[in-house]
Amino acid sequence: MSKNPYFNEDHESIREMARDFANKTLAPIAAEIDKTEKYPAEVAQQMADLGFLGLKIPEEYGGLGLDMRSYVCVMEEIAKKSVTSTLYITSANSLSTAPIILSGTEEQKQKYLPGVCDGSYRVAFGLTEPNAGSDAASIATKAVEDGDDYILNGRKAFITFAPDSKYSVIYAKTSPDKGVKGISAFMVDMDTPGVSCGKNEEKMGQRGVPVSDILLEDVRVSKDCMIGEKDMGFINAMKTLSVGRIGVAAMSLGIAAEAIELAVNHTKNRVQFGKPLCKNQALAFMMAEMETKLNAARGLVYNAAWLMDNGEDVTMAACMAKYFAAEAAIDIVNKSLQLHGGYGYSREYEIERLYRDVRVCSIYEGSTQVQQMVISGMMLK
Repeated sequence: MSKNPYFNEDHESIREMARDFANKTLAPIAAEIDKTEKYPAEVAQQMADLGFLGLKIPEEYGGLGLDMRSYVCVMEEIAKKSVTSTLYITSANSLSTAPIILSGTEEQKQKYLPGVCDGSYRVAFGLTEPNAGSDAASIATKAVEDGDDYILNGRKAFITFAPDSKYSVIYAKTSPDKGVKGISAFMVDMDTPGVSCGKNEEKMGQRGVPVSDILLEDVRVSKDCMIGEKDMGFINAMKTLSVGRIGVAAMSLGIAAEAIELAVNHTKNRVQFGKPLCKNQALAFMMAEMETKLNAARGLVYNAAWLMDNGEDVTMAACMAKYFAAEAAIDIVNKSLQLHGGYGYSREYEIERLYRDVRVCSIYEGSTQVQQMVISGMMLK
């Protein structure tokens, strides 16, 4: 029986499987992935074979059909040893597939979902633009109707897996005069004439996953490539981001937990002034604060996942989980590096990589400030 009220034995079983994979397969290669920015294709395929890429995708489309809490368990354990690896999992289970699961036709689900689950190909999520990051409603990409087709023109920015993807979900304005109520979603084949990728972004952390712009120049797609109804794409994107935000929150939990374990081990073994660092009360109290903050974050994340599994509106819960967990993780990792002293600043130590990996957690899937805007907006409406 699980000791945590949010999880049952099935959840704990998949958590254990993810932990075992992370410790045996990912931990030995994480530093090399970060250094070379190359992710072993066979490891990505192993994650597909274990079902991690189809955790939340219904069984009839090749997935495991598990719930949000199962997804959180896997994300949390994988993030402890290889944050980069979680991007393969979260992309497949949220941004790549949620738009189709939420709004797609049966034909679209049958066509696009199985290949993501079995690792045959990846699907990118094309929402962000150079001048429309947090302000997603201001996207400039347009889709103009032309007979049985649409012609797409625009530029997407910072798109994870763009260079490696077979398809991309592209959000474009079909009725520009309607603002957010005039955005539609399209599934675009990346080999379509007029589609190209910009340069690979040199990232500070979470390296080993390609990120680039997607350029769309007179890209012709048929009307059956539209996901959901015309002008309903913004709602689709926001619901998709609720899933993604809980995923990033779970990733943050894993990073923070690993940082605390590293701090505990280092301060127990590092002797200064004739005693282990952990015997210094000021440092011990720092770790008490770190552990308390992690457990507070866990409560928010697990609760948001539970609410989603029970069919509740999770907009606010997902925003609070993502906001608090990401900021908590950044603070915890920062304190852990401080406890490592000069060693923490060395590339030889894992905490240095975590310090770089964690920083983006408060930025993507909606920055901390965007989460605060959504939360306060719902409070004050």
